[in-house]
Amino acid sequence: MKQIHRQEKEQFKKLFKQEKVDRFNDRLRVLEVFLQIERHVTISELADTLQKSNSPYDIAFIRETLKLLCRFGFARQRRFDDGHVRYEHRHIGHHHDHMVCTRCGEIIEFHDEELEEMQIRIAARQGFHVLQHKMELYGICSECSKINDQPTPLITAKPGDRLKIVDFSGGAEARMRLLSMGLRIGDTIEIITNQGRGQMVIALDCKRYVLGKGLARKLVAERVSETAQKEPVRLSRLQEGEAGIIVQVGGNGAIRRRILEMGITKGSEVVVEKYAPLKDPMELVVRGYHVSLRVEEADLILVNKDSCRGRDLA
Repeated sequence: MKQIHRQEKEQFKKLFKQEKVDRFNDRLRVLEVFLQIERHVTISELADTLQKSNSPYDIAFIRETLKLLCRFGFARQRRFDDGHVRYEHRHIGHHHDHMVCTRCGEIIEFHDEELEEMQIRIAARQGFHVLQHKMELYGICSECSKINDQPTPLITAKPGDRLKIVDFSGGAEARMRLLSMGLRIGDTIEIITNQGRGQMVIALDCKRYVLGKGLARKLVAERVSETAQKEPVRLSRLQEGEAGIIVQVGGNGAIRRRILEMGITKGSEVVVEKYAPLKDPMELVVRGYHVSLRVEEADLILVNKDSCRGRDLA
C-alpha cells in the first residue's frame, strides 16, 4: 500500500504542476493526510485529522482540494444510506465494493473476483456491456452482531432487521390483540419502518402489520441469522398461491393419520389454492389432488418456503 501511495503522490505532483494548481504544497499535504486514512472520511473528519497533524486548513480549502482530487482521479465521493458524503481513495486498477453496518455505520471494503466475473456473465447474457458498477451490502457487522444476539424490546429494532419474537410481557388483553392480528411467539418478522416515537411497520409472511409504540415495547425479539431465516414455517402461514415442500408432519393419533392419508407427507409439494371466507378451512393442492385442511391441522405441518412469490395454479 505504501508503494501505491508513493505512486499517487508522484502523479499528483506531475498533474497539479502541469495544470498550475495554486497552493500546491498545501494541497499536497491534504493528499498525504488523506492517503494515511484507511477508511471513508467526511470533510470535517479530514479537517480534524489535519488539525491534529499541525496542518490546520479551513473547510472551504479542504472541500475545494477534495473536489480537485476527485476531478483528477485520486479520490472518489460516496454517499451511503445515512446521507453523509464521504471520500475514499481511488487507486487506478483497484476496484472494491462495500458492506455497510446499519448499526454503527462502519464501512467495510471487499473484493471478490468470482463475484466480479459473475456480474459480467449476467450482463453478457442480456447483451449488456458493463462500464462500471458499485455494490453496497447493508447489514450488521460482526461487532454489532455480538451485541444484537441478546433479546431486546421490538421498539429498539432498526429498519431491515430480521427478528424472531421470543416473548411478550403484556397482559391478557394485549396478548389477545396480538393474536387477533396474527402475530405469535416464534414468528420471524422483518422491520419495515421504525421512527422510534410512534407506530412501526413490520412484515410477516409478506404481510404488513402496524404496531403502536406500547405494543412494540411489550414484544421481545432476538436477531435471526441468515441460516435461521431459512427455517421451515407452518403451513398455515402460507398465503394463497404460495407453495412449499413439507419437511415435518406433527400431531398424533387420528389427526396425524388423517393428514398422512391425504398425501400430505414429508417431501411432498403443497400449494395453497385458497382460503374459505373466514380463513378456515384452507384448500390445498397436494400430489395433483385438491384437499381441504383445517387451519389448526395446518399448524402441525412445517414446510420450506423459498419466497413470497405466488404460483400460477392454472
